[in-house]
Amino acid sequence: MSVRRRAAVLGSPIAHSLSPVLHRAAYAELGLDDWTYERFEVDERGIAAFLTELDADWAGLSLTMPLKRAVIPLLDEISATAASVEAVNTVLRAPDGRRLGDNTDVPGMLAALRERGVRQVESAAVLGAGATASSALAALARVCTGTVTAYVRGEERGQEMRRWGDRLGVRVRTVPWERATEALAAPLVVATTPPGATDSLAEAVPQGPGALFDVLYEPWPTPLADVWDRRGGAVLGGLDLLVHQAVLQVERMTGRTPAPVHAMRAAGEAALRRRAAGGPADGVG
Repeated sequence: MSVRRRAAVLGSPIAHSLSPVLHRAAYAELGLDDWTYERFEVDERGIAAFLTELDADWAGLSLTMPLKRAVIPLLDEISATAASVEAVNTVLRAPDGRRLGDNTDVPGMLAALRERGVRQVESAAVLGAGATASSALAALARVCTGTVTAYVRGEERGQEMRRWGDRLGVRVRTVPWERATEALAAPLVVATTPPGATDSLAEAVPQGPGALFDVLYEPWPTPLADVWDRRGGAVLGGLDLLVHQAVLQVERMTGRTPAPVHAMRAAGEAALRRRAAGGPADGVG
């Protein structure tokens, strides 16, 4: 008799998450008929109680905001990657019951860049200084041989980005957001801002730009990504990041490699098309 295995994504808000679509597509492709993947609305106040309920049926959890840092004190061990950015997006339940934290955002970003042929650049720009920016800097530490310029709103954010650079071994200089159009000349631009924040930059994109990694996946394409593509630059989106970090989660939770990246991406793209047409992305409540 086969043993039921469970996994889920937690966060707040969580209704928008595409993780169930991606993980379920992987399970179907891998023939893991007894695996389930759900989503649960859980905030900082509820995460401790949720973790105590994990029994042997559970393989692991995906975490989104606001849990990536709040969960750390509740875990038995975290990986070096998770420690470097102080963020856990993956919790694995070991056979002995220990809760192990990892971060697949950083290697997922690297895998997405490699897939598009971006392996090394002399300089890079980061738009924004929010929670995703630290993971972006960690990835750029392995891609960028020179200086990363971060375009930020306010000196406090600038100081935070410089501290992250020191911690991660990246040379970071900070520039006020008002000069963000200067970023568009960099060979690699990583946009970590919320929807709408970069819209005003779109028409300033030069002809033949470098590569843009815009971490949003909905709405897509963003005005910046749309113009970037039309002017001949390579464009990566939030779905690329979501798929590649989910690939690593599937592999670590199931022990099956390689995870079916193409099936997962196709499922994600189909879900976004359904949403754009006004329908639900999946059947999860």
